Amino acid sequence: MLHLRLITPADKTDAVVRLIESTVGTTHLAVLPGAARAPAGDVVLCDAAREAGDELIDGLRGLGIDEVGSIAVEHIGLSLSRRADRAEHEAPGEGADAVLWEQLSDTTHEESTLTVTYVAFLVIATMIAACGVVLDNAILIVGAMAVGPEFGPLAGVCTALVQRAPRLALRSLVALLVGFAAAMAVTVGFSWFMDAVGLFSRAQLEADRPNTGFVYAPDWFSFVVAVLAGAAGMLSLTSAKSGALVGVAISVTTVPAAANAAVALGYRDTGQTWGSTQQLLLNLLGIVLAGTLTLVVQKGLWARQRTRGATPRRP
Repeated sequence: MLHLRLITPADKTDAVVRLIESTVGTTHLAVLPGAARAPAGDVVLCDAAREAGDELIDGLRGLGIDEVGSIAVEHIGLSLSRRADRAEHEAPGEGADAVLWEQLSDTTHEESTLTVTYVAFLVIATMIAACGVVLDNAILIVGAMAVGPEFGPLAGVCTALVQRAPRLALRSLVALLVGFAAAMAVTVGFSWFMDAVGLFSRAQLEADRPNTGFVYAPDWFSFVVAVLAGAAGMLSLTSAKSGALVGVAISVTTVPAAANAAVALGYRDTGQTWGSTQQLLLNLLGIVLAGTLTLVVQKGLWARQRTRGATPRRP
């Protein structure tokens, strides 16, 4: 269930109440006249099944509540109410399949913003991966994959393509490109430092590496895994199952490929540099393609489900 807290101008409260009452899957409606101070107006509270959330939020934005008032939505961890159970039963579809597009856009907008923290995480993840590829240590590679924050901008690109949001697409691409460029540049310097203190060597990089050699040897399996990971990652975002993102993070070799390219570039090994770059680009392409197609399919299926399941609300 979702809980909505609305601040509405007094002249729009009746329209908001009618919208809530006519939306299948809503309950626990409460109106507090004149309770809001900044902005001034009424406070309207209600609960809604997750399946009804997207339709209700669209309706509220159509009334302009996001411009003249406020729309706040939060997830309810526990709701003990027969009315809530009935609302969920009446709402079309299943809550786990419902997509809250406004929440997805807001989440990807935040995750795809180029910030110091984002760049720091990506730099640290790439340096950890650099240690992993030189030492041929699979544990360090997995750790670097888990730390890397690059799925946020990738999800932003997918969402922007489906929602036709050029600003979000530009923001996501900037975060992705600048983040990887900065991480690889810092990692080149890091590899020079590690070489100077005797912890890295060209011989280690060019030696047979059975555990990590795949990061500079792209093939169709790499693309297939990237596609599957992109679909799983997008499903985890739209269904609010964020725990699945951990599995996505450690399944695709974006950060390790960037790290291997940076270390190889530091040693002027053009073969590994180009191979790792190909691996990186191939994985990024696979994730974006799969994530975008997943959103397109979800959007179509959910629109059809909502249309089929819509029934007149009982008074």
